[in-house]
Amino acid sequence: MSSGPVSGAFSPCGNGAEAEEAQLLADPRLQVAIERFNAGDWYACHDGFEELWHETQGAVRGVLQGILQIAVGQLHRERGNQHGAMVLTGEGLGRLRRCDDQALGLDLVSLRHQSSLWLQALQADADTSALPQPTLQSPGSPAR
Repeated sequence: MSSGPVSGAFSPCGNGAEAEEAQLLADPRLQVAIERFNAGDWYACHDGFEELWHETQGAVRGVLQGILQIAVGQLHRERGNQHGAMVLTGEGLGRLRRCDDQALGLDLVSLRHQSSLWLQALQADADTSALPQPTLQSPGSPAR
């Protein structure tokens, strides 16, 4: 069962996002931000996603903001701010749960699952050393 709204292929967080999503997919800064996210370079990917987020006005803005918040949550975690990590990860998850399962060529189901595991561990004050960092994957990609 899908955890996001069931709608058209290009409705990441609402209707009418096709043109904006296509424009973002053609922007090389998106791929750089994704690569930095997957490398765990949280501060740099934050800068990249934030720049795109500021330039985006439509429905896909929520996807960018959710990813951005999860990255900042990981940055807080690295810096020892567990409360900030919980808050930002929870806010990012909340945004991404309102989105379709795929947007910007990304598998949001996988990102939501990975981030939920982090949030649960942070809330339980559990050891997170065995958890893999969240990653941005294409739909159908094998988990890392």
